[in-house]
Amino acid sequence: MTDPTIERVAVVGTGVIGASWTAYFLARGLRVSATDPAPGARERLTAAVARHWPALERIGLSNGASQSNLTFHEDLESALSGAQFVQENGPEREDLKLDLLRRMDAALPEDVVIASSTSGLLMSRVQRACRHPSRVVLGHPFNPPHLIPLVEVIGGEATSAVSLERAMAFYRAIGKRPIHPRKELKGHIANRLQAALWREAFHLVSIGAASVADIDDAIAYGPGLRWAVLGPFANLHLSGGEGGLQHTLDHLGPPMQSWWDDLGTPELTPELQRKVVDGMNAALDGRSRESMETERDRVMLELLKARCDL
Repeated sequence: MTDPTIERVAVVGTGVIGASWTAYFLARGLRVSATDPAPGARERLTAAVARHWPALERIGLSNGASQSNLTFHEDLESALSGAQFVQENGPEREDLKLDLLRRMDAALPEDVVIASSTSGLLMSRVQRACRHPSRVVLGHPFNPPHLIPLVEVIGGEATSAVSLERAMAFYRAIGKRPIHPRKELKGHIANRLQAALWREAFHLVSIGAASVADIDDAIAYGPGLRWAVLGPFANLHLSGGEGGLQHTLDHLGPPMQSWWDDLGTPELTPELQRKVVDGMNAALDGRSRESMETERDRVMLELLKARCDL
């Protein structure tokens, strides 16, 4: 069910994230006007939406959902005309983001929320390019947005409570799972949690403790399965049996602290990068990116269905 006050969304930037957002908005029965200055962007977007559509059909399309509700515009201002919500997915460069936000702010009515999919930039910095900074929020999804429900919604120093609530309400209405972290941090919340895991994964490779394939299997066939159902604190709570989280901390707290103290702090040197890439290539064993994406999406759809059935 979509927000009845929002019928048309503008998607600015149609790379991997923007195309995924576009497909999802269309599947929720919204009209989407998209724009991207890259050569061939229109054709790539159309192909991506068509590629994502079968998975969205399995999830279930909303009334009025249609790929024909997509229009592509070469001009940014044309794409923004009539938009009631904007999902921006420009490059992760602050200078480009500032210019993009400035142009969008100038072209839109001041009550239209501009949500940025940026993975690491802070809204307090990019919203300063706007005359109406109160309507700029972070709307950060997890890849691929057309499947994963999480959206992080964070405001900058000048963002209004009204804009934050409107963004949260919109994402909830289209079936997303928005969260509202209370502080602006580099990488927000989910990416910081990922970064902590990546740091130790790279460290283990750098010291020769495990192969890239073994590390991937350790997560995908171990804690990753639990994390697909419950978060880290809830899993710790269940680990404590009748005593819950407190019992877990009483018994595992000291070992956990010793593990933290022993975690690595690797430097992402060219040598380590090469080691990880070589390990990934060996683990792929001829599998294509397309086949991996297909398998990922198939399993993810089954997980999402299982979650809905809980």
